[in-house]
Amino acid sequence: MGFYRERILPVLVDRACGTAGLRRWRAELSSGLSGRVLEIGFGSGHNVDHYPSSVERVFAVEPSARAFRIAQKRIERSPVPVELVGLDGQSIPLPDDSCDDALCTFALCTIPDVDAALAEVRRVLRPGGRFHFLEHGIAPDPGVAAWQHRLEPLQRRLADGCHLTRDPVYLVRGAGFVLDDVAQRYGVGPKPWSWFTRGVAVNPE
Repeated sequence: MGFYRERILPVLVDRACGTAGLRRWRAELSSGLSGRVLEIGFGSGHNVDHYPSSVERVFAVEPSARAFRIAQKRIERSPVPVELVGLDGQSIPLPDDSCDDALCTFALCTIPDVDAALAEVRRVLRPGGRFHFLEHGIAPDPGVAAWQHRLEPLQRRLADGCHLTRDPVYLVRGAGFVLDDVAQRYGVGPKPWSWFTRGVAVNPE
């Protein structure tokens, strides 16, 4: 599993997360970001092309060296500087209140201790800063949700711990953020994998 996890899976995820449909979601999600931005689950850099000009610098947290190498061409053509600052969203090596906004796409499903990661995002994010997130998760339709529960053990094994049944809105609200904007709908693809939530939450003053 080590070779698969380190060498094969990042390439598969890069391709799966780089579709035209997801680019539209990413463009919507990135609108409004500004200043110094923390991005957890940076992956292979699919959000880089969508950073608005108001973003000054991005601090990336990404555990996969292979994924970050794939991201290099995207980073090199971007006017926004990207700095890899850590490998683990559960322990972010940045000072308190040091970022203006935060960004996360398809990472809350996989981080082992997601509550710890969200607590770290809140710690690093200044009061009043905004957390932009795009995640897949548990569907509202009972039939789809039942299939998600059936498929989750295999999904976790093949996709490095990725859950199909987490509820990103519940997780973000439970971490103490105040939800400002949430949009949910099915994306393109099989429904167990394509119930998407795009949200913006505020770190309370």
